[in-house]
Amino acid sequence: MSISRREFVRLMGLAGAAGMLPRSVFAQAKQPSDLYEVPKFGNVTLLHMTDCHAQLNPIYFREPNVNIGIGPAFGKAPHLVGEALLKHFDIEPGGIQAHAFSFLNFAEAAEQYGAVGGFAHLKTLVDRIRADRGDGNSLLLDGGDTWQGSGTAYWTRGMDMVGACNRLGVDIMTGHWEFTYLDEEVIKNVGAFNGDFVAQNVKVREEALFDYRFADFGGFQEDAGLAFEPYTIKDVGGARIAVIGQAFPYTPIANPQRFIPDWTFGIQDARMQEFVDKIRAEEEPDLVVVLSHNGMDVDLKMAGQVTGIDVIFGGHTHDGMPAPTVVENASGKTLVTNAGSNGKFLGVMDLDVKDGKLRDYRYRLLPVFSNLLPADADMAKYIEETRAPYLDKLTEELATAEEVLYRRGNFNGTFDQVICDALRKVNDAQISLSPGFRWGTSVLPGQKITMDNVMDQTCITYPETYRREMKGSEIKAILEDVCDNLFNPDPYIQQGGDMVRVGGLDYVCDPTGGMGERITEMQLDDGTKIEADKTYVVSGWATVGSQAPGEPIWETVATYLRDVKTVKIDKLNTPKLKNVEGNPGIADYSGEILS
Repeated sequence: MSISRREFVRLMGLAGAAGMLPRSVFAQAKQPSDLYEVPKFGNVTLLHMTDCHAQLNPIYFREPNVNIGIGPAFGKAPHLVGEALLKHFDIEPGGIQAHAFSFLNFAEAAEQYGAVGGFAHLKTLVDRIRADRGDGNSLLLDGGDTWQGSGTAYWTRGMDMVGACNRLGVDIMTGHWEFTYLDEEVIKNVGAFNGDFVAQNVKVREEALFDYRFADFGGFQEDAGLAFEPYTIKDVGGARIAVIGQAFPYTPIANPQRFIPDWTFGIQDARMQEFVDKIRAEEEPDLVVVLSHNGMDVDLKMAGQVTGIDVIFGGHTHDGMPAPTVVENASGKTLVTNAGSNGKFLGVMDLDVKDGKLRDYRYRLLPVFSNLLPADADMAKYIEETRAPYLDKLTEELATAEEVLYRRGNFNGTFDQVICDALRKVNDAQISLSPGFRWGTSVLPGQKITMDNVMDQTCITYPETYRREMKGSEIKAILEDVCDNLFNPDPYIQQGGDMVRVGGLDYVCDPTGGMGERITEMQLDDGTKIEADKTYVVSGWATVGSQAPGEPIWETVATYLRDVKTVKIDKLNTPKLKNVEGNPGIADYSGEILS
């Protein structure tokens, strides 16, 4: 039964300084008529989206069933999946909220509730909330990974998304995959963006400063050697709001440095503290916010070490967290949020800010269901016109899915397996390797797999494939390196992404082990053990160093799909796992869990 607006307002009022929704709200607000009713509170509203990965149209997106937390992260958000996540956030199972935040009964629930996201529907929601708050009382923040993830973004070099974000009304953004275009393309896109692009942790290399190619770019801070504005100050709801940008720290490691040779990154905690202190002393803000693309574990650690930050709006890890985590530090508390991915969610934080202090707040992470939000006509027209030149290619039907095809989680998803199988078959390889990217939309059973879907999974600016011989010891070294990146208990050593996806290869993984000790018992699909000194034919894509020689991965996958016509995964190359029994970051695992 639907609750009245009056009762809804009363329940929201119970949230108080803890910032958590009252226990009953998620359950009672499951009716569509209540889903987007967010009562006013305070004088400042900060809206947050992140990691949309260029998804202009509504999509399906399955949340992870494996998001393992190790060490201090064990059993804590965001390392909760399925029923454990619902229980932690007091979300009633089986309803629309449970579908939004978990993988449970995904195919059936997706059919029932429909697609999520889409900029035309997001525009309607943003405009509705901003109109309710009144002019000058809100900001829209974009955490990055906006210009990459679709065919049209690839072909327009991200400019389609700049246009969409301008129409959406984004006020401030930072970046990550934005930096996988050429540096001159990044500067061009930032120049065309109507809002502020901020990043305190991107510097110009000292050797490039003397003859810096972009010295006339407005964001360049010559004295500090910063490539972009580090922060911006906005007057909102009668308060001064400082927003500091934090771009993805490991961009030149996780992605090709050759595209951005003059820029350095890093977490830069000391510099962040300096900026917070400087802003507090000189700008006299009422609120200090960090717009981050660190990933949630890094944000949580930063919140405990850097003082003076009121709120961190985080991205990168694609974790849709229904409530903020409150982190205590030496000078007070910092709220840490993460708003999911693919345009699926809009974070709404209402704050009572006065006299240089955050006094109270309310938070809702709203799922954007396209069936429940009418499309904004102007945005819909823009999207249609943007896609029109590429529509014939994007709408080519390649095959039919017989099960949910998805990419999300620490190990192989079913669409990852499709990519790995395509690499092995088309390139006649024994083993295939595919990056553990977190972006990529889902396909429902019975749906046609289009080139649009394939581009959603593969379109990057370094898509070239390779086929070469590798020793067993080399393969193990790759797996160990990526596994340490994923499961190192120190978040500052984690460099983004999930475990490398494999085809034709099985192994045992102990996430709790040390470097070089997590991967054992490697063998081919037929059970043949991998020998360290023996050579194997391996095919892969997305080389971060020098450019690989083969065709773009989407052509390889399209060739494979046209041939097989229907897709049902015969074998998902997920590893056997050790020492994870009882971990609430793993559920409904397709592989074996060893005691």
